[in-house]
Amino acid sequence: MDALYSIILGIVEGITEFLPISSTGHLIVAGELLRGSLAPTWTKEMSSAFEVIIQGGAILSVLVYYWKDFLKVRDVRRDPVQRQLWTSVIIGCIPAVVLGVLFGSTIKRLLFTPSVVAWALIVGGILIWLVESRRVTPRVHRVEEITPIKALGIGAVQCLALLWPGFSRSASSILGGMMMGLDRPTATQFSFYLGFLTLGGAALLDLVKSREVLAQIGVLNMALGIGVSFIVAYLSIGWLLRFVSTNDFKPFAVYRVVVGVIILALIATGVLSNASLA
Repeated sequence: MDALYSIILGIVEGITEFLPISSTGHLIVAGELLRGSLAPTWTKEMSSAFEVIIQGGAILSVLVYYWKDFLKVRDVRRDPVQRQLWTSVIIGCIPAVVLGVLFGSTIKRLLFTPSVVAWALIVGGILIWLVESRRVTPRVHRVEEITPIKALGIGAVQCLALLWPGFSRSASSILGGMMMGLDRPTATQFSFYLGFLTLGGAALLDLVKSREVLAQIGVLNMALGIGVSFIVAYLSIGWLLRFVSTNDFKPFAVYRVVVGVIILALIATGVLSNASLA
């Protein structure tokens, strides 16, 4: 049953990590609802650590999907186009890194509750709808055209996900990109690049902090979760890029609001505890 729990959470992580719908919110609901029946011996600390480790599969999927682009990093010294791109990616990560180092633990301790996540989903959905409704003509159509200044603005908006758990790193970075004049596919692709670095760094840090807890989970469960997350996330990346090439993000906005309301209803009925998840 532990293996089934690991597989289900891997699927949830893989689907939701890069879609603008908050993997945090979905993992909270799935973990809380399923842990008692499928993994009764798992503590809340074990589940939280597992949710971090399976991000590794999603992060790896970005590296594999864009492996040709990542290989171009070797050309940054002699190719000004690649130098600007990867400089912009690094600059875009800086605000979240600084904020995470200074306030990450405090934010997680005080705000990491299902009700906070639910309202983040709802408000984020409304913001996505408003940005799409007031959409201006995009001026940037390739990630190589993103300047460091635009990247810094995108990185600043991405911090919404850290300040407000459940807002979604993917949603905030994509919204930031659209606000900076990027078209949807370009904003989405740049969000993947930012996610590779920011999620990768955060996952490594949490891995070091949680190594004793992870030992209780077991290698098989971790391998299942990471493997399933990788496969599903890889498929999700391709699907999302195809979707945004011909559609806007309004369906995700509606979905977020519906899920947020469901979480609040589960809390109100006592099915889901509103205790801190930190």
